[in-house]
Amino acid sequence: MWLAAIQCVNIFKNSICLKTPLRRYLWVSSKSLMDRAASEGELRVFIVAGEVSGDSIACRLMASLNKISPLPIRFSGVGGSRMSNQGLKSLFPMENIAVKLKETVEAALQFQPHVVVTVDSKGFSFRLLKQLRARYNQQRLDRPVHFHYVAPSFWAWKGGEARLKGLSKFVDHVFCILPNEEVGCKLNGLNATFVGHPILEDVLELNMGKETALHEWKIIGNGGDFRKKYAIASGATVITLLPGSRLQEVTRMLPIFSNTMKLLKDSLPELVTVIHVAPNQLVDNYIAKAVHKWPVPAILIPGGTPQLKYDAFNASLVALCTSGTVAMELQLARLPCLVTYRAHLLTEWFVRYKAKIPYISLPNILLDSPVIPEALFQACTPAKVAFLLKELMNNAVLQQQQIAAAEKVMELLCPPNRTLNNTEQQGMKPSPPSYSPSMIAASTILSYKQR
Repeated sequence: MWLAAIQCVNIFKNSICLKTPLRRYLWVSSKSLMDRAASEGELRVFIVAGEVSGDSIACRLMASLNKISPLPIRFSGVGGSRMSNQGLKSLFPMENIAVKLKETVEAALQFQPHVVVTVDSKGFSFRLLKQLRARYNQQRLDRPVHFHYVAPSFWAWKGGEARLKGLSKFVDHVFCILPNEEVGCKLNGLNATFVGHPILEDVLELNMGKETALHEWKIIGNGGDFRKKYAIASGATVITLLPGSRLQEVTRMLPIFSNTMKLLKDSLPELVTVIHVAPNQLVDNYIAKAVHKWPVPAILIPGGTPQLKYDAFNASLVALCTSGTVAMELQLARLPCLVTYRAHLLTEWFVRYKAKIPYISLPNILLDSPVIPEALFQACTPAKVAFLLKELMNNAVLQQQQIAAAEKVMELLCPPNRTLNNTEQQGMKPSPPSYSPSMIAASTILSYKQR
């Protein structure tokens, strides 16, 4: 159960003290943005997410802000279905964000926010924040504090750190989801906080009330119930497929996945595929049409159903996925996988010559080891993918290596020790909800001191 994030609010000598296990983050001085918000009777937050993963991060941040803010919060911005569940009325469908920059800037200015939060989608996000900062400076208005959630992958590219230095002109604070990003940002003049990886929130939500040790960052679904629900034969081989969340990547990857299954079906006569569909209407429509010509039996799992997703993972022998956050979800589920990716030829050329790391999947990057097999770019062909999947399915040693590596990866992604130490100093037993990534991010926003 979530710890009570706020027990009381004391107002004394123009200061606000929030009594919480995260007191280190929540002392708000008289020079904080909360003073300005308090004088207006509410905290206005303009929040923008442009992708499915960002929608998930943003909705949890909104929930955490609502839990611990001493003031009522009014949200405006752009998001998907999960942010809508937290009360956001999106300015327009999230899928249209790429062509709505001007409209978003004008809406933000009209809303007069105290805080602007952009989540991932760095191309759009940084253009938005840059234009907003310029407009506020031009009109000499009290400017809002700009937060960006999910640091750009500066560590992956040649010259990446140098590009961080310019961000401080229009980004006030970055929430980092990977270890060492906070240090890299600060060394380049950008304020930052490592909050932990958002995937850990799945553990906190789905394991709520279960006897799960703090170091056991994993989710074990009910594969038996899943097989029974979908009448899957006991001897069938189930492969989970995750083709991506954006229409562009799904249209590239799903045909490769289909042809791969076609190559496997003769050697696996009882093959069943479980296709996870992102909560994106365009993706949903595309996959619904594609499965009419699917070579083997297919079960579609709608996005936004986390328990069903992890039940499907538990029912599967292996997974085939497009590179992205899903690789981390598979690590949580301890499901061995193969990571794939294709892009436009120019993009592939750029990555090949500009990247300074040899891997694309986050577990491999964090461990600096090819624990998870990858089939990338021109090597991502149905024949190659089928070969690697067969090898993984038939080799228990490879499977166990991935499972063992997952524990190391999850330890690296946990929130910083300073948060755990703080809860212990309060005389409280550390409990995951008290230091979830979204809660740490929310408390950082509420305690922010404007310069």
